[in-house]
Amino acid sequence: MTEPENRCRLVLIAPDIADADEQAKIVADALKGGDVASVIVPQYGLDDGAFQKHAEKLVPLIQDAGAAALIAGDSRVAGRAKADGLHLSGNAEALSEAIDKHAPKLIVGGGNAADRHTALEIGEVRPDYIFFGRLDGDIKPEAHPKNLALGEWWASMIEIPCIVMGGTDPASALAVAETGAEFVALRLAVFGEPARAPSVIAEINALLDEKAPRFED
Repeated sequence: MTEPENRCRLVLIAPDIADADEQAKIVADALKGGDVASVIVPQYGLDDGAFQKHAEKLVPLIQDAGAAALIAGDSRVAGRAKADGLHLSGNAEALSEAIDKHAPKLIVGGGNAADRHTALEIGEVRPDYIFFGRLDGDIKPEAHPKNLALGEWWASMIEIPCIVMGGTDPASALAVAETGAEFVALRLAVFGEPARAPSVIAEINALLDEKAPRFED
């Protein structure tokens, strides 16, 4: 599968499904739909043991599809499941500690960058990426205007890639791409109707292929 390196790419946030086998099947099916850069796996309401089981099922199938598997929050689960990286929603200090401990073996990124000042603090510790929005922040069809504005500001001046949380409408991916952000994160837009997930991913990639701005080398 050719990767569209010169435009905004899709990051998926695994859906909140308590049954590990069902969650794994839905994510695996979705990934057949086309290019996905990475999949972030949140813990949601699972206890640590159940989260471990979910991660161990999801990580290999995400990697087999050519995407990076990022575990949210728990470095022990990430290590045991042989994930590619760790997604943290803490402050710059928490990210800095994780980077010292786990990089470059693991991708380490995230941050809870609700404003420019916090974003710059996070940028100073040199994460692999910064995330604008919350993993469960897709509560409206469109991406949150504040996250779009932060993504546009960041992408225009900082080299560290950014991921901007989209909305529940798949078309919100284009609004994110138009900010210059390297990645758009989607959850309910793809997994709201699990049976449609592969075709939604195909549609989003076609939309971005056709209309997303291209990055300059």
